[in-house]
Amino acid sequence: QVQLVESGGGSVQAGGSLRLSCAASGSFFSINTMGWYRQAPGKQRELVATITSGGLTNYADSVQGRFAISRDNAKNTVYLQMNSLKPEDTALYYCNAEVRTTYLGRYWGQGTQVTVSS
Repeated sequence: QVQLVESGGGSVQAGGSLRLSCAASGSFFSINTMGWYRQAPGKQRELVATITSGGLTNYADSVQGRFAISRDNAKNTVYLQMNSLKPEDTALYYCNAEVRTTYLGRYWGQGTQVTVSS
C-alpha cells in the first residue's frame, strides 16, 4: 500500500510564502512523476506543477515564476515553495505521484488547505 502525506498548508496574507511537503511511504519499486494539484470551492481540480524523477518541471501559467517544485528522491518527497501568494491561490492542495509497485499507479494525498487573505 502506498501513502502520500502532505504537510505545510496554512493561512497567510497576500504576498506571503508557504512551503508544502509530500512524503511517499509504503512498499514500491520507484516513483516517476510527482506533482501538486489544487481545487478551490466550486471549481475543478487543476494542475499546479509537476516534476519528473529526472528533475524536469512543468508549471501552470498562473503560478509560473511564483511557485517552485522540487523533490528529494532519497526521501521520496516532493516540495512546493509558494511565494508571492495571491487570494486566488486559496485552495485545497493535493499531492500526486506515479508509483510503480507490481503495476504503475497514480496515488493522491489527502490534501492540505492553503488560505491566502487580502
